Amino acid sequence: AELERLVAEAWHSDEIRQTRPTPQEEAKWGFAVIESSLWHALPAAIRELDTALGEQHLPPVDLADAPLRIATWMGGDRDGNPNVTAEVTREVLMLARWMAADLLLRDLDELQAALSMTECTPALRERLAASGPIETNEPYRALVKELKERMARTRDWAERLDPTPPANPNQVFLTAQPLREDLCLLHDSLSDCGMAVIANGPLLDTIRRVATFGITLTMLDIRQDASWHRTALADVTAYLDVNGDGTNYDDWNEAERCAFLIRELENKRPLFPTDWPMQDITKEVLATCGLIAKVDAEGITQYVISMAASASDVLAVILLLKAAGHTKPLPIVPLFETQADLSAAADTMRQLFELPWYKQHITGQQQVMIGYSDSAKDAGQLAAAWAQYSAQEALVNVATEHGIALTLFHGRGGAVGRGGGPAQAAVRSQPPGSVAGRLRVTEQGEMIRWKLGTAELAEDSLLGYVTATLDATLRPPAAPNAAFRAAMSEMAATAMAAYRGSVRDDPEFVSLFRALTPERELGILALGSRPARRAATDDVSSLRAIPWVFAWTQVRLMLPAWLGSDAGLRDYLSNNASELRQMLDWPFFQMQIDMLEMVLAKADIDLARYYARRLVQPELQSKIENFGERLQQLTNTLLELRGADELLAHDPALAQSLAVRNTYLDPLHLLQAELLGRYRASDDTDERVAQALRVTMAGISSGLRNTG
Repeated sequence: AELERLVAEAWHSDEIRQTRPTPQEEAKWGFAVIESSLWHALPAAIRELDTALGEQHLPPVDLADAPLRIATWMGGDRDGNPNVTAEVTREVLMLARWMAADLLLRDLDELQAALSMTECTPALRERLAASGPIETNEPYRALVKELKERMARTRDWAERLDPTPPANPNQVFLTAQPLREDLCLLHDSLSDCGMAVIANGPLLDTIRRVATFGITLTMLDIRQDASWHRTALADVTAYLDVNGDGTNYDDWNEAERCAFLIRELENKRPLFPTDWPMQDITKEVLATCGLIAKVDAEGITQYVISMAASASDVLAVILLLKAAGHTKPLPIVPLFETQADLSAAADTMRQLFELPWYKQHITGQQQVMIGYSDSAKDAGQLAAAWAQYSAQEALVNVATEHGIALTLFHGRGGAVGRGGGPAQAAVRSQPPGSVAGRLRVTEQGEMIRWKLGTAELAEDSLLGYVTATLDATLRPPAAPNAAFRAAMSEMAATAMAAYRGSVRDDPEFVSLFRALTPERELGILALGSRPARRAATDDVSSLRAIPWVFAWTQVRLMLPAWLGSDAGLRDYLSNNASELRQMLDWPFFQMQIDMLEMVLAKADIDLARYYARRLVQPELQSKIENFGERLQQLTNTLLELRGADELLAHDPALAQSLAVRNTYLDPLHLLQAELLGRYRASDDTDERVAQALRVTMAGISSGLRNTG
């Protein structure tokens, strides 16, 4: 009966969202995932970990530790999203506090009902006495009642969406520490009084939640493009004419910038005037830094600099935060995205580590983010993957050389063209030493429901990450030998040249892309709060990686995931077949081939041809045929490399899954091609056509899963 009702609810609901969500709504959706799934999955996963440790006669995870942490940048990622402002971030931070307080109140309600025990330790009695006379023989309930009252006040305070602490800060929970200490006191008392079976019940789960989610529910990443910080510093240095020669930050070379930044970081006087003319970009940068200072970075885990390219990009953010009045150390994470920036990443970090001020500032800890999406869009998937691998190796060596504990943050998406693929295989394929007990990774929006959508799925996914991280740490793969490195370098160079030759050097490529795919129509699909483009231009370079991959996937050409790899693998296989087969024992190369094979199994050149006949001008039709020939050549190359007769022969379950899905996807593609033709032909858009087109986009995306 319930299944029938659920089907009816889905059937009578709109298939897709009709209005673009705000960043606040996106954040609330993320909170809902925590409420319905991760809130339950995380303590369950740590229980599984405790059980596994116990089987090896090892102690359980310490109560104060959080082996798994959850963060988000919904409401914090302003890179290319003008809708995310300091005010939006403030609201999201407080909404998260409200949700955390609400969830913890539910936990405390259950604990108050359950903890009716009377015997306790002197330490618990002393804690209760500190709050007033003890008039109960139920000490556990008495303390939980006190915590509930404080948590209720915390929820009421957060509901005002103003991070300014109340007049009496001790009336609410501004940090998780006092709550965690009291809950651990309850646990210790129960355990010491012979009631460990009670202590390790729901109380332990609540302690795990507080250790992981705190009283901010999730940690928020702030992300901004490096150019915005440069603009802010150019503004102030021009206004103050700091060098007395009319030049500003934009005019200086890298050495001059770093010298200025270090000098200002060591200087005790304020950098910014109290009132001065500035650009809107500068206003927003300073407002964001001011908000971080106001909340003392509570609930904010780090500041990510997208398109980072130099040491000064990192120092600039530290100075901007200092100028805003922020004093608490906040990890500043450079995100290296393009092929050139990945290649120079180790040199950039070495320059930072060799600055005495900076090395003292980071206290031996550094996080670096590896960009998958933009590097693949820039150089093609195979060349980008090798650049990412090489950059990680070099970063590990530089960090080790300077005694820095390095955490690599993998900005993977759902699609292969954005670093997607099975998470555990991806972790195990990283360079040896790059997963040294620490790993940070993104789960892109569309994959969240597949990996974290239910408590059971989420528990499996979390434990999968723990297992893979332990495995990669304790049993890292062997480093590739010189022959494998030479082979990858040669294939990557060939692949990048072939990819850029098609995407960058062909003057007709953009016209083909816009005619064949629904890239221009993505704006009518309310997928998220962020625009599809970073800038209002028509070239591929300004297009965000998500719609770039999404658009090609819609027509089943899957081009970003394989273009260039066809040339790189074909040319090398023709002369080095036996060596290339030996490389399949290397986890990194094996994963690249596995992902390519999966992509080729999803590609369908006949469907792409159908779109072309309906939508593309005749003079461009030959380009589709060329892509079809290259796709078939790559398929033949992989089959020869595998020694197989058909794709996915090694994974029949996936092959069957794709075959079943194609039964439903093929009609959607045929409909979409027709609807695109009608949509583009009419000056006055028929809303029925637009709605049907939205449904085909959403349906194809859902069926293929890793679409962008």
